[in-house]
Order: sequence, then structure tokens, then C-alpha cells
Amino acid sequence: MAEFLMVYHGGSMPETDDEIAHEMARWGDWMNSLGGQLVEPGAPVGKSKTLSASGVTDDGGVNPVSGYSIVEAENIEAALALIKACPHLDSGTIELAPLIDMPV
Repeated sequence: MAEFLMVYHGGSMPETDDEIAHEMARWGDWMNSLGGQLVEPGAPVGKSKTLSASGVTDDGGVNPVSGYSIVEAENIEAALALIKACPHLDSGTIELAPLIDMPV
């Protein structure tokens, strides 16, 4: 099985306590549905800075990262099938990439 990095981009944040509770329950249900294929639940991230040879951008660029997770699947198509029900897709996008084993 291969591991895949899910990078969440964009998305909206719930505003009220009820909305937060509802979204947390949706995320919990989705993560539980992945079972052992959820290798790392990850975390949301705060405002980022983008570093390039020409300097630093303070707003995270045109498509800022909002979080990450790691899943395990036979191949990228199977990983895509796993993540298609992710609640983040209601208001954001997910970039999916295989993690490559590197000798240390």
C-alpha cells in the first residue's frame, strides 16, 4: 500500500457553535469511515507565508493551504475514491500526491 498526502486548499470556516459542532461531527464520521486507511488525520493550518527566490509573500499565495491528512491506498485512483466524500470538498479543494520513500 502507498501513502498519499492530502493537502486541503481554501474552504470556509463554521461561525456559530452549532455549525462548529455539526462540521466536527461530519469530519469525525468521514475520518472514522476511512478506518486504518487514515494514516495521519493531520491538522488545519494558520495563515502561511510563501518563500521564493524573489522574496516572501505574506498571504499564502493564490491558493493557500488550509490543512493536511495522510491516507493509505493501493494507488492514486483508490485514494481518490477514499477522499471523494471528504467534507472539505463542500467549499474547498484537495490536492492529492503520493509520498515517495526516500532513504535517509
